[in-house]
Amino acid sequence: MITSEQLLVLTGETLSINDIVDVARHKRMKVIISEETKSKMQASRDYVAKVANEKRVVYGVTTGFGKFKNVVIAQDQLCQMQENLIMSHAVGVGEPLKEEEVRAAVLVRANSLVKGYSGVRIELVEKLLELVNADIYPYVPCKGSVGSSGDLAPLSHIMLVILGMGEVIEGGQRKPSNEVLARLGIQPIKLVAKEGLALINGTSVMTGIAALAIFDAELLTQMADISGAMTLEATMGTVAACHHMVHLARPHIGQQTVAENIRRLCADSAIGYSHRNCDRVQDAYSLRCMPQVHGAVRDSLRHIRSVVEIELNSATDNPLIFHDYDLIISCGNFHGEPIAFVMDYLGIVIAELGNIAERRICRMVDPATSEGLPAFLIPHEQAGLSSGYMISHYTAAAVVSENKILAHPASVDSIPTSANQEDHVSFGTIAARKARQIIENVYEVIGIELMSAAQGLDFHKPLLPGLGCQAAWEMIRQFVPFSEKDKILYQDMQTIRKEIMLDGKIVQHVEQRIGKLS
Repeated sequence: MITSEQLLVLTGETLSINDIVDVARHKRMKVIISEETKSKMQASRDYVAKVANEKRVVYGVTTGFGKFKNVVIAQDQLCQMQENLIMSHAVGVGEPLKEEEVRAAVLVRANSLVKGYSGVRIELVEKLLELVNADIYPYVPCKGSVGSSGDLAPLSHIMLVILGMGEVIEGGQRKPSNEVLARLGIQPIKLVAKEGLALINGTSVMTGIAALAIFDAELLTQMADISGAMTLEATMGTVAACHHMVHLARPHIGQQTVAENIRRLCADSAIGYSHRNCDRVQDAYSLRCMPQVHGAVRDSLRHIRSVVEIELNSATDNPLIFHDYDLIISCGNFHGEPIAFVMDYLGIVIAELGNIAERRICRMVDPATSEGLPAFLIPHEQAGLSSGYMISHYTAAAVVSENKILAHPASVDSIPTSANQEDHVSFGTIAARKARQIIENVYEVIGIELMSAAQGLDFHKPLLPGLGCQAAWEMIRQFVPFSEKDKILYQDMQTIRKEIMLDGKIVQHVEQRIGKLS
């Protein structure tokens, strides 16, 4: 029996990023429509049916689409036109979107439609939610959206499935959707006036991807504070630059937050105490400026999150139905510019998080800058015979350099489509996909830093790092042992990501020791 805690009730107003993650990634909840929302949807649908029956000339209801906006469609062809729209627009190319990305897109589209501005039937949205609740994974090629007139191509691939067309992915294989629906006892649905347009004319794919991306990026900032603090300890750095008075003098919230986190992670450090009176005047920027750089990332993420949360609960259809005012208004809410801008921004700031982490890794493997650590973090007696962590740094350097290319903004480009009717587009879906790739790359960099820093800390024994860094070291060592000589490192790198980074397990472990990180 499903409890209320296992239900997500869509209202069109309250969908959150955490909801997206719970439903799309973890499959923790079934999704339903609120009863109050159903009444708004029904009133909007009744109005559209009235308009269609009266043969009013309304874009997408009784006319064609795009350049065909002035072509009036015969009454007996309105339903066929909507189905034709889905079929003709399902023209994506490339590798399929991830399952969680498709599930997120379906959830965002459903939440937009239940607001009551789209004029679709309740049962259409319920059919859409069957994809989520029955764990059906539509095959959706990742490329083909220009990000205006909505995510037309990818959304069309999703919507083919509720029509009993197209394909789904099951057990890693592409299968005809009608076969899978029949086996699950799910009946395809027939579209009526306006519904095809309402299903695909919106920013739901880019916004679903954006919600997952911002969640992962926020988690990554926590892990970057941990890995950076461990590197600070491993390279015999000082927390002096994290003194609270420094950050009161430049009171950016993120900067203050990161400084506090590093102070707490390094608290009671025997390593730090051992060199408190050394003649080292100050640390390199990649160590000393962590509050300023990591903090700026955090401040940027707050803005990005606010834009994504607004879009999650927006009507991004065209035209919009305002039945109380007897109005149907052609508009541009399908334009993905808000998401395009912040996804480009997200890619840039997370790329920088990787850039500074790569510099810290470089310092650890270089005996000229590592303050006493052996070259490439391998015991001296193995020097030359073993390469240690030399090439894991190359990997970090490679992916941060790849990020510099990926961080080029998609939103500065545009290209006319639909015979110049749709003459400015956002490329928001490309921006979102790029941001996710950058985040995945930086996860690898932070994983390499965690592994390298743990290796570095072992060379300071019996001296121990601060309580938070020690907790992180302990978790790493549960899965990856100290490297006494060369071994296959990619397996350790994959283990670090899978076992302690995904879902923030290392953050949780550290917080059990020192309390919640800011």
